[in-house]
Amino acid sequence: MPIKSVCVYCGSRMGKDPAYGADAQALGVALARNGWRLVYGAGDVGLMGTVARAAQDAGAETFGVIPQHLVDWEVGKTDLTTYIVTETMHERKKVMFMNCDVVVVLPGGAGSLDELFEALTWRQLGLHEKPIFLLNTNGYWDPMIQLMNHVVAQGFADVSLLDFVTIVPDAQAAEDELSKALA
Repeated sequence: MPIKSVCVYCGSRMGKDPAYGADAQALGVALARNGWRLVYGAGDVGLMGTVARAAQDAGAETFGVIPQHLVDWEVGKTDLTTYIVTETMHERKKVMFMNCDVVVVLPGGAGSLDELFEALTWRQLGLHEKPIFLLNTNGYWDPMIQLMNHVVAQGFADVSLLDFVTIVPDAQAAEDELSKALA
């Protein structure tokens, strides 16, 4: 049976709340504990580096994808099980998504939002059926969740949009939900 892969979208910065890093660390360890492969943006900074180092240190396979123009900025983590350098951001996202079974979105900025909404849009359009999990550490994503509800309430999306994202409060809850999704 092929290994199950979890694509993690998250910040290339640590953010202000130490809980963000703690959840990234705990998720990386959980991936290894369950024999799941980490698929992520191949950076060695911020939450990206935290989740990758935790997964590696705990024995998980790691699959990183980074565009050439970010190798220095995000400090490309070349000691991964698989390290791929792409030409563009679009290619990076495509390779990451094609090589995963589920998506988990940790706190992050514009890039994480872009990745989340691309996966969500593709799901809405019926292009995939991969589960999408939003790790809402200390309510980080609450304003975005309110916005998604507003979009539905204002008639710009069907209520089914909200069913495409499973919101989990912390890394332990994410592990529990991933166990069900990857069973």
